[in-house]
Amino acid sequence: MRVIAGTYRSRILKSLKGLALRPTSDRLRETLFNVLGAGVAGSRFLDLFAGTGAIGIEALSRGATEVAFVENHAPAVTLIRRNLESLGIRNGATVLCMDALRGLEKLASGKKGTSSQYDYVFLDPPYAAANDYARVLESLGSGNLLAPGGVVIAEHRRSFDLPEGAGALQRYRVLQQGDAALSFYRRAAAAAGKKNSAQ
Repeated sequence: MRVIAGTYRSRILKSLKGLALRPTSDRLRETLFNVLGAGVAGSRFLDLFAGTGAIGIEALSRGATEVAFVENHAPAVTLIRRNLESLGIRNGATVLCMDALRGLEKLASGKKGTSSQYDYVFLDPPYAAANDYARVLESLGSGNLLAPGGVVIAEHRRSFDLPEGAGALQRYRVLQQGDAALSFYRRAAAAAGKKNSAQ
């Protein structure tokens, strides 16, 4: 598994042996960041169910100013820290060892105004944990952790359809690749109307 583009391009990332983690494939990761494009540079990025940290590290490699990694599995947290260390990343990365909902609460409670909101939130729960998708999307859709114009991306099994909406979030795109799919969400127009008119 390698970093695809940016500062750390082609650098190798470690993974855990066995089936403890299911890292996003390099191909799907490349597709995701091609869709997000230049907006990643200068952004704040949240990697939930971070696993190896490959998504968040890719964001840092492409110029994200800050990435928070939230992962509940202690060996995976150690792995994320090792991957960050191996790349010499010492600034702009926060690693939280806790479940996704507690991580969202902690990040929200530590907020200091709108500058602490996230432009991109990526979530990739274990495919079997169907309830985690709904709970996390509802939390993001009802809270203020997502910046105005921010995007939530959920990776899921292609055969598992996520809800069209959750709280103020509305799905606007589904991208399928092999057995996997990416669902993209933004705040519904009604919820974002005031913010958009100010831009």
